[in-house]
Amino acid sequence: MLHHISLGVRNLAHAGAFYDAALGTLGFRRVFEDETAVGYGLVDGQDLLCLKLRADAVPPGPGFHLAFSAPSRPVVDAFHAAALRVGGHDNGAPGLRPDYGDNYYAAFLVDPDGHRIEVVINASDI
Repeated sequence: MLHHISLGVRNLAHAGAFYDAALGTLGFRRVFEDETAVGYGLVDGQDLLCLKLRADAVPPGPGFHLAFSAPSRPVVDAFHAAALRVGGHDNGAPGLRPDYGDNYYAAFLVDPDGHRIEVVINASDI
């Protein structure tokens, strides 16, 4: 359904370090970069997530978050830990979320620019 998503960031170096660490746990890497943008994906030149440098960037309001799919619970844990090491803020430690389903295991963070993100594995996904 989606081709890619772009997020506005105020400090590209700081945001890039955060997403390098967090997305690296999921196997994603920088697939392009220039002075005003960094793209993440699996194939050079084909970004799935793009960070765009914007001095006036603000995150979307309440109700919006971006959820990344993880292949296992240990990867959810690793994503969360890596993100915290590089400036992320905890918004829900890794664990089961029975309100979302019996096997819904997720962690929630806020990135350095205030974007709310989630990383999740649902046992029904595997």
